[in-house]
Amino acid sequence: MIEFKNVTHFYNTEQNEKIASLSGINLKIHKGDFVAIIGANGSGKSTLVKHINGLLLPSKGEVLVENLNTRDMEEVWNIRKQVGMVFQNPDNQLIATTVEDDIAFGLENIGIKAKEMGERVDWALNIVGLNGLRNSEPHLLSGGQKQRVVIAGALAMNTSYLILDEPTSMLDPKGRKNILEIVKDLNKKESITIVYITQFMSEAAQFDKIFVLDKGRIVLEDSPKKVFDKAEQLLGLSLEVPQITRLARELVKSGLDIPGNILNEDEMVKYLCLYI
Repeated sequence: MIEFKNVTHFYNTEQNEKIASLSGINLKIHKGDFVAIIGANGSGKSTLVKHINGLLLPSKGEVLVENLNTRDMEEVWNIRKQVGMVFQNPDNQLIATTVEDDIAFGLENIGIKAKEMGERVDWALNIVGLNGLRNSEPHLLSGGQKQRVVIAGALAMNTSYLILDEPTSMLDPKGRKNILEIVKDLNKKESITIVYITQFMSEAAQFDKIFVLDKGRIVLEDSPKKVFDKAEQLLGLSLEVPQITRLARELVKSGLDIPGNILNEDEMVKYLCLYI
């Protein structure tokens, strides 16, 4: 389990002023969870997830990963072996000359033997669907393929928790859909806990739970249906609701007796068919 206990994080401005980017965060993410984090720019999303594997440390409070405290420097490496991080720009995480070598890089650093390393790389390549590109140069791949290489590198480390910070923001719709499908499979088929920051509300709607951040605080924590049912509150936080939900709300205003918190096309079709 990941647990934040009253976590506050300050950063210093150029004028040496302390500004809180997180304030009194308390949350629990259990093994197997599939959660999204949303919030306007500057709300503290990236700062929050960087605390999970010790990239940032709390100014106040504690972050525990499987009861290991991120403040304990002797445990940081053990924490980072359990928590994989995937950032917005995959180019910042690609370092080797081939896809296979890039995925194996972390394993080499922790002294994994060649046979086991090969097995882990093969497994990770298969999970992300890149078997045919194992000898390709990463810089020649598409944005979506690069992001899959980074995900594979995290998986090869036997990651229990995978943290993704806006991994699809630089991708086209097809690439976004592909990455999200992989993430879903990792959670459902491989039992990997997913924490996923996104600016796309249609993506957030597909998760089991959503945390909404505003000015460094958690202001909503619930299922997508309940979160997106609070459209006015979200708009006040400079957030949208999924397009299909906006349509549902407009149809309700026009007199149709359907839920105003519909989250996907299949659900919309089901209700509209009642009027045919």
